[in-house]
Amino acid sequence: MTKARSSLISIEATPYYHCVSRCVRRSFLCGYDEQAQQSYEHRRSWIEKRLLALAGAFCIDVCAYAIMSNHYHVVLHINAEKAKTLSDVEVVERWLAFHHGPALVQRFMQGDELSEAETDRCNEIIEEWRKRLVSISWFMRLINQHIASEANREDNCTGHFWEGRFKSQALLDEKAVAAAMAYVDLNPVRAAIAEAPETSDYTSVKARIDAIESNQASPAGLFPFAGNPRDSMPDGIPFRLMDYLALVDWTGRQVRDDKHGHIDNTSPPLLERLGFDAKSWLETCTRIEQGSIVGTETAIKTALPHLQRKRFSGFRIPNH
Repeated sequence: MTKARSSLISIEATPYYHCVSRCVRRSFLCGYDEQAQQSYEHRRSWIEKRLLALAGAFCIDVCAYAIMSNHYHVVLHINAEKAKTLSDVEVVERWLAFHHGPALVQRFMQGDELSEAETDRCNEIIEEWRKRLVSISWFMRLINQHIASEANREDNCTGHFWEGRFKSQALLDEKAVAAAMAYVDLNPVRAAIAEAPETSDYTSVKARIDAIESNQASPAGLFPFAGNPRDSMPDGIPFRLMDYLALVDWTGRQVRDDKHGHIDNTSPPLLERLGFDAKSWLETCTRIEQGSIVGTETAIKTALPHLQRKRFSGFRIPNH
């Protein structure tokens, strides 16, 4: 039975979510279709550009992404506080960057004098748009509608391009966020289409590595790393970037080498900080896509009421 989105996404439970969208028809999203003898590689850039552009307009941050041959993954952070601080004009500018608006709002933006009733209606519209700017459903819709339209035009056909709904997982704590990000960033390595994170095209980890090599602070459109939790914590992912990259590199080598039970015991420092042993970490970041909730027992108990759930269905991470 399909679950209501309100039981899958709740800002009160967590601002972090792992989302996946898959193609519904045989045609490739991107990559090379052997049967049709046609390359769709260029479609990867369509998704990457659309994803990062929407992140600049929405109050939704992109923590990680990977664009595969018939699906894509994103780890998203809902920035509700940012949405609250936007002026009405900023809300309108952000929404109209990707969507049409009524003439009434256009008049408001031009500074026209509005009646009291028109002002009230305009305020209602703007507040609805403010809510949409923190809506993962709207964010994913504006990615998928655009890509479907472009792909259908290119394929000269009509009909559904994506599965009816994207899959979402609530990431309830730091452990879940780190594991989901690593899972997403290592998709090409796990699928044996890339040797290492730095050669994994159309992934956030490659974008971050490329930015370092170009002496950039952070790639445009990606949520920055803010370092370990502390007082006066700035907006950002609560890890050190270099610690995360070391963790992804180490994990990728374990996945790629397929050592049949042998695990390199020189595990990276971030595992210790998160309270993972190497075995449980590798199990978590290779099986994390199971279920709609990911977190430790403690985090799950706290989050279930906010997700309107009585029973747990997802991936339980060991507390220690």
